[in-house]
Amino acid sequence: MPERPRSIQVIAKELRLDDLVANRTMSRDIAATLRDIARERRSFIVLAVPRLAGKSTVLRAILAERPASSPVETVGEGDADIDELVKRSAAGYLVIPEITQSAAMPGYIWGSDVRRVFRTAKENVSLAATLHAEGPDDAFAQICKGCGVPDTDASKIAFAVALRSLGHWEQPTRRVVASVHEIGGVEGGRPKGRLIHRWDEGRDVFVSATNDAASGRAGRG
Repeated sequence: MPERPRSIQVIAKELRLDDLVANRTMSRDIAATLRDIARERRSFIVLAVPRLAGKSTVLRAILAERPASSPVETVGEGDADIDELVKRSAAGYLVIPEITQSAAMPGYIWGSDVRRVFRTAKENVSLAATLHAEGPDDAFAQICKGCGVPDTDASKIAFAVALRSLGHWEQPTRRVVASVHEIGGVEGGRPKGRLIHRWDEGRDVFVSATNDAASGRAGRG
């Protein structure tokens, strides 16, 4: 199995949220929301359909805003098993590099391993994960129906951040945060999502969607 090129915990050298505002990946309002997510240690997922859409970059930028005393442990790094990682990540984050059926890299997990992470991560452990999905509905279908995570465990995820890459997926000209949903629980494998930010492609602007007609529906992202 190939070795991951850089630890997901080495986030000081990565792009920060302000950098992603500067390169137009997100707005200041979106950055403020993501900063609050980390500072309050809320669980979240980052999703996109193609590869190279910036999922890990955004995930690391969010984690960089967590309290300084909060640890970050990552599935697939080192020899520790999931139970030990959960213990180490108390009052911090446990990261799943990717929820996927492909075991292409360390920490890419599916099925029973995903269920185990969600089951053992208690209230004092926050989760952060990436996956390839078209939107929150698709993401939770993979988590709940694909991996068999019960609704009660999946409801630990409080936010879903969806990304888009513009241009050819192998050489994108730009990446944007397409939407941010707050997840108010999961029923029947479907998230109860509230859209709070979105990218208006036609106008190329990021807008607050709290009162948007799409609020209350997770949709396709």
